[in-house]
Parts: sequence; structure tokens; C-alpha cells
Amino acid sequence: MEQLFVVKIGGNVIDADAALKDFLHDFAQVPGKKILVHGGGKIATTFGGRLGIAPNYIHGRRITDDATLELVTMVYGGLVNKKIVAALQSEGCNAIGLTGADGNAVPAVKRPVQETDFGWVGDIKENIETITLEVLLDNSLVPVLAPLTHDGNGQLLNTNADTIASAIAVALSKKYQVRLVYCFEKKGVLENVEYDDSVIPLITKEKYKNLLEENKLFEGILPKIDNAFAAIGKGVNEVLIGDAKDLLQNTGSTFKGTLFK
Repeated sequence: MEQLFVVKIGGNVIDADAALKDFLHDFAQVPGKKILVHGGGKIATTFGGRLGIAPNYIHGRRITDDATLELVTMVYGGLVNKKIVAALQSEGCNAIGLTGADGNAVPAVKRPVQETDFGWVGDIKENIETITLEVLLDNSLVPVLAPLTHDGNGQLLNTNADTIASAIAVALSKKYQVRLVYCFEKKGVLENVEYDDSVIPLITKEKYKNLLEENKLFEGILPKIDNAFAAIGKGVNEVLIGDAKDLLQNTGSTFKGTLFK
């Protein structure tokens, strides 16, 4: 099977122009077929402040009301996505920016209201169709996806970028040998969040269970780990979490960061 890299970039890298420029330079050098999924960083919060839209979080998750949905659509699907696409074009990488609504790339459903109403937040449907992404890849285009999906009835939804990357990697694993790489500002999954060199090089399900029992993991990394194991369990060949600076190494023959098996 042909190799495909699905790369997700987020964290503080999105917010720092120099770091993002360096990352995109490296991403453009990644050989073969590739897809980039990006988060929004803190840019939406910054623009929201200018517009008088205060962020509302519960347990670290953004509540997406009507005004916030308009905000993240403008920032994630517009400003951030198009800046990334333009930067990749300058590197000779023929990128095309998308949301999950474009070409029905990532359909979703509004998250059901349980203890909390998260508003216009989307949960991705299983067995998403990949024809749009396949056509783009087969024509030497590089899809760049913003963290927005749709419900098929005209409603846009704010959706976690890590989850989008995992879902796309799983769906395309039927046709490609997929390596899913999560990139951010840390060197990998840290056993002690205060020490950048405490990287755990390999995490199995048993290792993960032990780390949780010992409360050794930073809460913010848990969704990435859950998405990593979800992808591995559904056909993705390899999943890594590592520093954005190590992208070329992590899309090569050696790894630097945390590998999941």
C-alpha cells in the first residue's frame, strides 16, 4: 500500500508566526502524499476579545454558542486556514484549504446534550467517505483541513482537530499505509509535564493504564492519547506525538517523540 502522512499541527505553534513558518517549511518537504489538519490556537480567543465575544469553557472544552461559531468559522476556516495555505504555496507545496463541509469531507452530528450543552460542537460520524480527499491526493494536491465539520443540513460545527485527524487517518487506512503524526510544542508525551526531557518513547494500552493509575499524565494530553489509540485500533499503521521541530524525522525512517502501539 502507498504511504500517506496525516499530520496535525496545533498548540502554541499555531500562535507563533516564526514557529509556524518553520513547521510549514518542513511540512512542504515531507515526501509523497500528505494531509495537514490544523487547530486554531489562541487566535480565536484574541479576535473574540476584539469583538466582545468572551470564551466559555467547561472542563477545558469550549462552549460554542451562535456568536462563537461565527467567530471560529471566520478565524479557523478563514484567516488561519488561508494563511497556512498561502505559506505552503510559497514553499512550492500545492495546498488546498478545506473545512469538513467542503466536498462533504468530514460529516458530523451535533453533540447530544447530557450534563453539559456544548452548543454547536460536532462529533464525527463513523465510516466517513474519502472520495474528495482521494481525488485531491491523486491530483498532487495537499488538503489542509480546518477544525470545522457540518451536519448535512446546512449547519457548521466546531470539532476538535485531533479527532478530525484521527478520523481521516482511519478512513484512509483502507487505501493507504497511514502514519498519523500529532505535532505541538512538546517533545512528546511527558511523564512529568515540568520536565521536557521526560518523554515516554513508547506507550502501549497497558502502559497507558498504568500511567493513568499513577496520575503521571497532564490532563491536556489525554484526548490526543485517546485519539491515538482509537486510530491504531481501527487500522492506522503508526501514530506518533512529538515536537513540530521533529516533523521530518517523524515522517522518515526514525522516530523522535512518543510512538503508540
